[in-house]
Amino acid sequence: MFLLCLGASLATKEELAANGGYVLFPSNPTFESYNVVLSGGVVTRAAVVSVVITLVGTALSLLCTVALAYGLSRPGTVAGKPLLMIVLGTFLFTPGIIPNYLVIQELGMIDTYGALIAPIMLNAFNIVVVRAFFQGIPDELHEAARLDGAGDLRILLRIVLPLSKAVIAVVGMFYAVQYWNNFFNAMLYINDGSKLPLQVVLRSYVLQGDTFNAKALGVATLPSSTSMSMAVLILAIIPIVAVYPFLQKYFVKGVLTGAIKAYELVRDSGRVVFGLVVAGCQALMVRSETRPAMAR
Repeated sequence: MFLLCLGASLATKEELAANGGYVLFPSNPTFESYNVVLSGGVVTRAAVVSVVITLVGTALSLLCTVALAYGLSRPGTVAGKPLLMIVLGTFLFTPGIIPNYLVIQELGMIDTYGALIAPIMLNAFNIVVVRAFFQGIPDELHEAARLDGAGDLRILLRIVLPLSKAVIAVVGMFYAVQYWNNFFNAMLYINDGSKLPLQVVLRSYVLQGDTFNAKALGVATLPSSTSMSMAVLILAIIPIVAVYPFLQKYFVKGVLTGAIKAYELVRDSGRVVFGLVVAGCQALMVRSETRPAMAR
């Protein structure tokens, strides 16, 4: 499918018309569609928005995730267990669209770039994975650093983070893909067309069948609409495809090491929640049975 999209994006208008819009290996490849798409129009602006949102959002998400996970991984953290239960609770109870929208509206973030970052800044699964990875670091390293006079911040920066490059790289990849592919929040919170990310533009052209506008793209003439749609699609795929091979070696070490412990934590927490639900149901049943007896 990727090769088919790539071939269609490089094919000429005549070749696409002769083959019904599907070309796997174009006879005369041309980059005309890419030149038009990247000529400084709406697609270029949307691509810049997506790149900035992805870079800034990933940096903020990693900062908050590492800080929260490190605090939850250390024994004796103030309100550590209640905070951990709140994080785990988001696995079971997620807010709906309307509550999310009302919160963003009350914060004054409608039609701002912050609305594309704040709702997905933290991911409970990533926090649990990073926390479990931090807990796997030997306590002797923390104790030795404290004997040398290091505080928590210095231990995190000088010891924990250098040993956690694998999990941070993987979690950063997860966040980057999440920000790059996110289009639903933009449809909900963004009204200004100049602030829309690339995925919304791609959706309007490829799925909704909107026609390309030469004036909006900043050119005089347009190539085939099919070729341009495929060009936008390839541009939306290439960044993630290009980054993934460099981070692939970290996936096994980074994800599995923390995910196994994270699974055990979520499983045990699920059992606790299930036990509380069962106990509550039993209490309600006992109460409902005692009421008729008291009435007699």
